[in-house]
Amino acid sequence: MELAFMKKYVKRHWKLFLVAVFFVMLEALADLLQPTIMSYILDHGVAEGRMDYVLRMGGLMLLITAFGAIAAAIRNVVASRVSQKFGMELRADLFAKIQSLSSRNIDQFERASLITRLTNDITQVQNFVNGLMRIFVKAPILCIGSLIMAVRLNMHLSVVLLVVIPIVVLLVALNLKIGFSRFVKVQQALDNVNRIIREYLSGVRVVKAFNRFDYETDKFQSANLDYQNQSVHVNRLLAIFNPSILLTVNFGIAAVLWLGASRVNDHQMQVGHIVAFVNYMTQILFALMTIFLVFNMFVRAKASALRIGEVFNEVNRITWDNAATLPRMEQAGRIEFDQVSFSYEGASGEPVLRNITFACMPGETIGIIGSTGSGKSTLVNLIPRFYDADSGSIKVDGADIRKLDPAKLRERIAIVPQKTILFSGTIEENLRFGKDEATQQEIELAAKMAQADAFITSFPEGYQTLLGQRGVNLSGGQKQRLSIARALVRKPDILILDDCTSAVDTETEANVKEALAQYASGVTCLIIAQRISSVMDADKIVVLDEGEVAGVGSHASLMAGNRIYREIFQSQYGKELLVHADHE
Repeated sequence: MELAFMKKYVKRHWKLFLVAVFFVMLEALADLLQPTIMSYILDHGVAEGRMDYVLRMGGLMLLITAFGAIAAAIRNVVASRVSQKFGMELRADLFAKIQSLSSRNIDQFERASLITRLTNDITQVQNFVNGLMRIFVKAPILCIGSLIMAVRLNMHLSVVLLVVIPIVVLLVALNLKIGFSRFVKVQQALDNVNRIIREYLSGVRVVKAFNRFDYETDKFQSANLDYQNQSVHVNRLLAIFNPSILLTVNFGIAAVLWLGASRVNDHQMQVGHIVAFVNYMTQILFALMTIFLVFNMFVRAKASALRIGEVFNEVNRITWDNAATLPRMEQAGRIEFDQVSFSYEGASGEPVLRNITFACMPGETIGIIGSTGSGKSTLVNLIPRFYDADSGSIKVDGADIRKLDPAKLRERIAIVPQKTILFSGTIEENLRFGKDEATQQEIELAAKMAQADAFITSFPEGYQTLLGQRGVNLSGGQKQRLSIARALVRKPDILILDDCTSAVDTETEANVKEALAQYASGVTCLIIAQRISSVMDADKIVVLDEGEVAGVGSHASLMAGNRIYREIFQSQYGKELLVHADHE
């Protein structure tokens, strides 16, 4: 079940795979013929002084060698083409699979683990497929062929093979059994190293601010040491088994020379037979060592393939009815929450949201406020179906979102996330992320509305200014304004602003809100905020407290009758303003 995803690639590439195998067989056949021809040259050409026979058979050997070299070259070209294309397709399909998964699915994996699966694990499988068409198929053919040729050449010396082969097979089987679990641990240790590197690079400024270099160095050193130890354990396994196989086969060759010498002295065997038999023994040694390498790479590839299969086998938790469509209405953007509850998997089991019920009319501005951890961001993440509610229903324009294709639903929604995410590229490319076909005029207008045009045009290259990863060459406020502009470019029916003005000053925030009121007229706007000033003039304010709706109403009505809202107001503005508000 875990490796079922491989069937698609087998069906797609089996023809070229068989072509590569065919040329491997031709190459192996050329290698198998040479020791026998060499024995003929020694026994009939050199021993009898027939130079013409030596030249004729020598020419045949050169011809067969050239034939084998050509077959090997073709095999290499075909194998590289198939393995590289397979790796590219597998990487693209895995990336697409990860993109298609819901947030609940992705939460099952660590981000660093997904990166390792997309890179190192796929490389392991790709290398195995490449080797399979090059030396891995050739090794058993060469081993079995050499065994047959050796037995045909001399039955008496073949007794040595009856002892050597079972010992080598036993060694390979032991390696396979012991090695698999160790290779899995190596990949897990690499996951941990990648996770720590990723965390450090994401939070390097925090590390510097708190002067935690020693702590981060020790943490990385611990993970790095664990990776080293796991790798050393695997290499110790190889260090034991490789020489063991080599020693066994070399003992076999020594036995062949000893037995052969005694039979030559008794005139029961020719020297050419011994030379040919030793060559076949050497080929068997090479083949067995290669088979051993095959099993090692197979163990690594299997461990990686199982990890890749875990992602492919993940069933998307988000489902929908393909026939269901989101209706186009003259006034779009109505949102209804009806007894909605939600909890994250792996948490304590306590719902993050409980029995949420309220409605947003088309074109309304809704403020959502509450203490930290009250579930504000979780609430709005349910609207575009990043997660599905455990119970209750959410409707957009009268349609239950559980029945809607998330891609179609999200076309109507624009989000400015709490944690600003910008991408490598130009400012214009980042703004076009909201709407790829947007005109330059639409982009500049959205930037002006978000109070971003002034600082963009102050850069020498303006909208073509290159941004570093996550916009590292911008301030927090600049990144937030670009994020708002990106959402406005989309011209959505529903606009979600998740605490997106926390890094800008109150004057800039006021200008952004004024521009939104004009530019986003008719758009249902949900504003999540920590500051009451950000939502005071909203049409409706939803107060959340410990995952429950503690009140819904205007600023004035909530000040008059909602204790929690008044406490938030008091904590931000003090008792004097609260008394003043009461008098008003």
